[in-house]
Amino acid sequence: MSGSDGVRSWSVSRLVRTFERRIIRLSKEISDIVEPMQPTGSLPPDADVAAFAPTRPATVLLREFIELSEQFERSIGEELEVNPTDLQAMEHLLMGGPLAPGELARRVGISAGATTTAIDRLVALGHVTREPHPTDRRGILVVPQESSRQRAMGRLMPMIMGVDAELDAFTPSEQETITRYLAQVVERLRGHAERRAPEE
Repeated sequence: MSGSDGVRSWSVSRLVRTFERRIIRLSKEISDIVEPMQPTGSLPPDADVAAFAPTRPATVLLREFIELSEQFERSIGEELEVNPTDLQAMEHLLMGGPLAPGELARRVGISAGATTTAIDRLVALGHVTREPHPTDRRGILVVPQESSRQRAMGRLMPMIMGVDAELDAFTPSEQETITRYLAQVVERLRGHAERRAPEE
């Protein structure tokens, strides 16, 4: 393998990990950002939101990407016959491998009871199984099934590889600019996703 092939292989692997972790829950993480670019509380209740919407082409395309990612999430959920919460649980299992229910609950950010319900649904659909924990005789692990992993990856990989291939149309310098812009957008989105409403 040449050096350039090795770099591309590493880049694709990194894209796979990133997209699998982020794209099917993108709408949840960035819902706060799809709003007028104004400080919180600065617009009157009857303000025309459309009048404040960003109009630069890159921002418009980013918003379109957000909308399409929501459609992509829904289509995968429909194909696997799972709801958004169950899909998020599956994502963690596919990326992290077998997990104890408590760890799965922590990663998804739901209660123990809600996690049990989600696991029950996934077991009934054949996406996961409950297996004895190898080091904790009283514990169990939730194990993703290979058939479900292949179904999910069958949808994800063509999209991931296609997105990666689009970079071939840009020079290394242009790719650096794109990367810098997206990195800044990610930080902006993270800040909005983590923002909490002020205490009453």
